[in-house]
Amino acid sequence: MKRLLQAALVLALMAGGAYAEQLLITAQEAYKLIGKPGVMFVSGDSETAFENGHIRGSVNMYAHHLHRSDIMGRMECAPLFMCPKEAEHYIGAHGIDNETMVIAYDNFRGPNATGVLAYFKSYGHKKVYVLDGGVEQIKRLDPNQRKYDELKAKARQLKKAYKKAKKEGNLEEYKRLKAEYKKIKAAMKELEPKLIIQKGIRKVDLGNGHYAYLCPESERKIEPKHYHIDPKHIDYSWIAGKDEVYAAVQDRLKNGDKSKYVIIDTRSMIEIIGERKMDNVARGGHIPTSKFIEWKHITDFENKKSFRDLKELKQLFERHGVTKDKTIYAYCQVGTGRGSDIVTALKLLGYPNAKVYSGSWDEWGNDMNLPIRR
Repeated sequence: MKRLLQAALVLALMAGGAYAEQLLITAQEAYKLIGKPGVMFVSGDSETAFENGHIRGSVNMYAHHLHRSDIMGRMECAPLFMCPKEAEHYIGAHGIDNETMVIAYDNFRGPNATGVLAYFKSYGHKKVYVLDGGVEQIKRLDPNQRKYDELKAKARQLKKAYKKAKKEGNLEEYKRLKAEYKKIKAAMKELEPKLIIQKGIRKVDLGNGHYAYLCPESERKIEPKHYHIDPKHIDYSWIAGKDEVYAAVQDRLKNGDKSKYVIIDTRSMIEIIGERKMDNVARGGHIPTSKFIEWKHITDFENKKSFRDLKELKQLFERHGVTKDKTIYAYCQVGTGRGSDIVTALKLLGYPNAKVYSGSWDEWGNDMNLPIRR
């Protein structure tokens, strides 16, 4: 089995050979690993999204909740998203140990999957990848899903037709169409257990107000495992704290775009100008000298892939003066999401010094000692 996983990973590396750093796995290669020992698929989407449709046998780690802070935005173990002891317990409870291959995914857009990626990378986990295209690409590969979707479309048409027949008083046609509709629904129900994308969720109390969200028992029984975070292996090339970002702000205020630093705000303009505040943040606005590159420019919405073509991404960043000679900090509301999406794109392009500001606006906007702009 170990040789099988190694071979699959080699193929994935070959498929993603154009990237400077291998952080993605294709849907074709990931599909082969579903349900295999030593592999865990982790959804970064919300608990509701997971319940409504997740990869069979996977677990849920909502990216937004991987950032741990108190009501004032204070992070106890900054720049780590979560204190090591808590992270060890949390990760292990999801059936993951240090040797597990973690495949992070979301609907397809990228921010939530990259939030999971940045979280694991920061603790030094080696075998962690983003499923490029997430749930949408897996659906395209599942022959049963294609049959199911065809039946669903046909059922929708029949339902509309039998309602129209009933309204028009054509009872014979109504009965015929209704009977056909019921047959289609029965065929759909028969297919549902065979689908790769399943529904349902199982909530496990971890204590101290924390929970693990797993797939239902009928899909796969997930046993807790031991996970260890070695302080020597924590990867600070992925994360930065507020002091580091504040020093960059000071340098940029002095040197402008000649500074060796770049700060990227990945949020929407309504958040950047301070009109919209999320969670319990006291102040709206943005970090002074930030460049504005909304995360949506990273995703390939047309093809439902997590990242646009590398050439397009390179042009996007260079157009904003984000070059490889700079140290780059990207932030959003909590770091594990839109900020991690931008940083992952930069690392795929070979930018050597791109980091997620792990506290992000949740921390900065609540700290009255830090400057803001609107």
